[in-house]
Amino acid sequence: MKILSLLLRFPHCYFPRRTYFTNFHFTSRAVLMCIDSLTSVHPGRTKWIHSSNGLRRNLCQQASPDEQIEGLSDREQRLVDRLYSGLIEGHRACLAEAITLVESTQSRKKKVAQVLLQKVLSYHREQEKLNQGKPLAFRVGLSGPPGAGKSTFIECFGKMLTERKYKVSVLAVDPSSSTSGGSLLGDKTRMTELSRDMNAYIRPSPTRGTLGGVTRTTNEAILLCEGGGYNVVLVETVGVGQSEFAVADMVDMFILLLPPAGGDELQGIKRGIIEMADLVAINKADGDLVVPARRIQAEYVSAMKLLRKRSKVWRPKVMRISAKTGEGISDMWDKMTEFRDVTLGSGELIARRRKQQKVWMWNLIQENMLEHFRSHLAVKDKIPLLEEKVLSGVLSPGLAADLLLKAFKDGL
Repeated sequence: MKILSLLLRFPHCYFPRRTYFTNFHFTSRAVLMCIDSLTSVHPGRTKWIHSSNGLRRNLCQQASPDEQIEGLSDREQRLVDRLYSGLIEGHRACLAEAITLVESTQSRKKKVAQVLLQKVLSYHREQEKLNQGKPLAFRVGLSGPPGAGKSTFIECFGKMLTERKYKVSVLAVDPSSSTSGGSLLGDKTRMTELSRDMNAYIRPSPTRGTLGGVTRTTNEAILLCEGGGYNVVLVETVGVGQSEFAVADMVDMFILLLPPAGGDELQGIKRGIIEMADLVAINKADGDLVVPARRIQAEYVSAMKLLRKRSKVWRPKVMRISAKTGEGISDMWDKMTEFRDVTLGSGELIARRRKQQKVWMWNLIQENMLEHFRSHLAVKDKIPLLEEKVLSGVLSPGLAADLLLKAFKDGL
């Protein structure tokens, strides 16, 4: 058996540093040379780099889930097993504890959370295979300016879905204070009826300074909710403006909720959050606001004809609803299911989900790189000094940034 065949057959296997291949022969000098240049990945193990016919392949760069579990203590393994078992059995307390674990910024808890997420992801893939490759849940992002009635809408909309035997999960994001760092987390108090429903789960979370109207762990929380058996996941963002639409990169359908006084036609054609919406809903279309709501609906219908479509099979709709009276809520769900069926049939929904995973991976890399930059030994001590010089006007912000980046590069 050739060593090349062995390495290609077991690309994710670790080999001890002192491994003797007595029954193998080497097909080229390049293969023989790669064995002499072993690079250690961690104690007692070696990363093999195979080069043949101009092709290089990195092996053993990431441990398998079983080996990740080996790095946990007995207590941490029991925690992961308990949360995983409770989660797939539909226990809301385990779901809440799992999301808290994922939201933690402590390095050890982040490692435990990744092991749990990997197990949930494997279970999620198995369930999707049993479901003929179709998504298990419908992910919906709900955004809009402050005062548009997002929480009131979710209360009315969620109750309608639970009455139709759906399990609804609501991830409500609240802004964190830029001065104290605290967050009110008050959206749940507006959903008194839905919060008592056993087929609904509401989880308020703070942004902690994350831009875009969501938290840094919203994507992971969506996965945990789906693992817990919730087939409709609603993500309510903070009150947003024109450029905050990060939630669109996490969900299947992005809904923009607007009040009747939501601006004119010019406001509708501005690039930004409007062109990301798959459905625009004019809320509070009741009482004296019916006439303004009709006018805004007509103006946004006209404005959205000028925008480039995100989808090849779906044209964004503009509807009037009233979360207070319930008018238009059922029709809105019909439009949402129509969107899901159309995009699923064309393959756009699956393609969008795959693209979102890639986008979110790079978002996490950017966030972690900034943390790594701030804590790097070559930069850590220089940051306060250069900040002081910027504050006093001795250095420009651009020059200070260049100096820090140069120090970081030289220290790598």
